[in-house]
Amino acid sequence: MGMLSPLGEDVRRSFAAALAARSAVRPAPEPVAAGLPGMLVAAAAAEPASLLDDADAGLDRATQFALVAAGQALAEAGMQPHPADAHRVGVYVGVGFGGACSLDAMFTRYFHLLLGEPDGRRRASVMHPLTVPRLMANAAQALVSMRFGLLGMGNTYSVACSSSAIAAGEAMRAIRHGYLDAAVVIGTEAMLTPGSLVAWNALRVLARAADGDPAASCRPFDLRRNGFVLGEGAAALVLESQQRASSRGAQALAELAGYGASSDAHHLTAPSVAGQVAAMRQALQSAGLRPQDVGYVNAHGTATELGDVVEAQALVEVFGPAHQGPAVSSTKAVHGHLIGAGGATELILAIQAMRSGTLPCTANLLEPDPRCAVDLVIGRARAGCRVDAVMSNSFAFGGSNASLVARRVHAHAGDGS
Repeated sequence: MGMLSPLGEDVRRSFAAALAARSAVRPAPEPVAAGLPGMLVAAAAAEPASLLDDADAGLDRATQFALVAAGQALAEAGMQPHPADAHRVGVYVGVGFGGACSLDAMFTRYFHLLLGEPDGRRRASVMHPLTVPRLMANAAQALVSMRFGLLGMGNTYSVACSSSAIAAGEAMRAIRHGYLDAAVVIGTEAMLTPGSLVAWNALRVLARAADGDPAASCRPFDLRRNGFVLGEGAAALVLESQQRASSRGAQALAELAGYGASSDAHHLTAPSVAGQVAAMRQALQSAGLRPQDVGYVNAHGTATELGDVVEAQALVEVFGPAHQGPAVSSTKAVHGHLIGAGGATELILAIQAMRSGTLPCTANLLEPDPRCAVDLVIGRARAGCRVDAVMSNSFAFGGSNASLVARRVHAHAGDGS
């Protein structure tokens, strides 16, 4: 697994920050805030370009994030570039709005140079010739495939907040159904730009800065919640069939066991209990698990008024009331909403919780909303937990829902990560 998140430069540091409830939320720099008062962001813990070669400086920021996370994951997996079975190894990427930084820069340049004062106007040829390849949604998938010589079937999924969760689920299916033996799954996003923040602000879903402590502004499941904070970064996982992993002596970290997806067909922005329930039940069925087998859920938990309540209701319908359901938390409180990168990031944090036996809390949760009647991890991380299976939920605008289930590796585990 690999990660460059607002919480840290890799998986280890990101998970440690999540356990410590160390928030990466900060006031947005003025140029990015676009004159909007009180704007907040969760910027990556390191500049991706600083971790890459100079030749990568011209790539879009989302693609740079993807290259960093993929490189970390492949290194941990012990997989060298251009493997002998490269045609059986694919790349699956989830991104909500790929190329946002390149698009913002393009229009800024366009309006300043082509539509500015007549005396200073330039010809249309001032645009960089690689503008389109930089901003296209599949740029990260293409660059990772080329960089590491991976020739197998791959795809890019742009399904808003469910993007990389769906990428992981579809890659798992490709391996299970025999189309691939391994896949690099990446979630990436870089939309901390003036244009993006203005657009998100218009939806009235972004958190307002908390008095005295902007870092505590995102409060999932809290009565005082008022929205989420946009984040950026990437996370990557190497999924591999059991046969391939065994043949090369690889040590699996977990088994990606279940995947469920559904469409609400309900509303463009409002969530649906029925749709979320369907995705979670599919994931459990796909994994061959019962609800009581899951010990922890990393919730979608966006800290919106309606979203948290609907998800809590769906969790109760699937798992039962709090006293018999799994522990639940939303790590978005500290790393922000990574949109397309959120599913992969939160799946990795859930897997790390299972492996360590320590469950991250929902930071800034002081007054739990009584309508969110699940077993919320509050105040501090919950240590000493034996967890054999975890779930990660990603629910998107447009009504696209995805749930993933990972479990401990057993002697006769099926295909997984």
